[in-house]
Amino acid sequence: MKFTFSFLAVLFLTFTSFAQQWNGLTYYGNSGSTNGYLIDTNGTTVKTFTYAGFGSNGYSTHMMPGGDVWRTVSNSSGNILTGGGMTGRIQKWSYNSVLLWDYTYSSATYCLHHDHCPLPNGNVLVISYDVKTAADATNAGSSSSIIIWSEKIMELKPVGTNSAIVVWQWNVWDHLVQNVNSSAANYQTSIVNNPQRLNINYQTAKDWLHMNGIDYNPMLDQIALSTHNLNEWYIIDHSTTTSEAATSTGGNAGKGGDILYRWGNPLAYQATGTKILDVTHDAHWIPEGCPNAGFLTGINNKGATGPKTTVDNISVPRADYNYTITTGNAFTPASYNNRHTSTGYTSNMGSCDQFPNGNQMICLATVGSIYEINSAGTILWTKSTLGSTPQS
Repeated sequence: MKFTFSFLAVLFLTFTSFAQQWNGLTYYGNSGSTNGYLIDTNGTTVKTFTYAGFGSNGYSTHMMPGGDVWRTVSNSSGNILTGGGMTGRIQKWSYNSVLLWDYTYSSATYCLHHDHCPLPNGNVLVISYDVKTAADATNAGSSSSIIIWSEKIMELKPVGTNSAIVVWQWNVWDHLVQNVNSSAANYQTSIVNNPQRLNINYQTAKDWLHMNGIDYNPMLDQIALSTHNLNEWYIIDHSTTTSEAATSTGGNAGKGGDILYRWGNPLAYQATGTKILDVTHDAHWIPEGCPNAGFLTGINNKGATGPKTTVDNISVPRADYNYTITTGNAFTPASYNNRHTSTGYTSNMGSCDQFPNGNQMICLATVGSIYEINSAGTILWTKSTLGSTPQS
């Protein structure tokens, strides 16, 4: 059965608060629509953005200070790879609705999907599928001889109006581990002692990880990622060169492109512990200037019974550019430090934002609800919207 809902991308533009509400404007766009809306906390539309003729909204949209809009676009008619969250195209628009950049990255072996993250230098981080053949999988130690849609993270530098240079890249395939076939690549006798790598034989499938969230920490020069299928959040080093990102040396942390930290599902690396995340989206750092700045947070779609979606956040065990772990154990903390149980359930999408006054904004995408809460969890205002088929 097919349902219709809405996807909402939220951004707040101003940085002063009064009374209880965080005084700002919210941008949202329904997935599949050719419009975007800027609203105030009364739900009044301040500005409507029209993208008719330039593709419908994809999975995520970000408005920057100054008003420029980065939006993913559903390139469904041109994509060869198909699936939830597939975009294949990304654009940058001015506040005055001038198309500044329109870039397509889609083929039979790669395709942009889900989230993106604009960077302070004007570039943008994107997530792309990276298709591997069954032979590739076997050579990498997979016990399943199947096509695998691996992942890669790229930093794109826009060139002109429709081109880009890949100035940095990180590939999942360079950071695998397995203990099944001693004659194949990436073999280690112990998975739990190698949490810096992904076990290719954990829940192996064509759409294996299904990454869906990406964020950047400019103070650490690190990237946070979320994966729907493995129920984890990751941190990797962006300070490496592309060559170093393919290895286990280099960068501020000295570990190349290996995973610096992971959380949410110890079973993914054969550690003892409880799986906390259950279908997660939108992993990101709580920004500087906010309570609990530096915590990781994100949407835990089935975090509470019902099911109900939660916003979980954790204090990460950071030591300079690295993260501490006792060999043979799971990364700490064992559970979330703080949790907000939402008013409903967004099955396969969603996002949240945290503000300096301690408030949070939650987007329950598939039921079309945006709402703000204060630090006590009291709802301050809500916005409901109707939309189209959700992308996950």
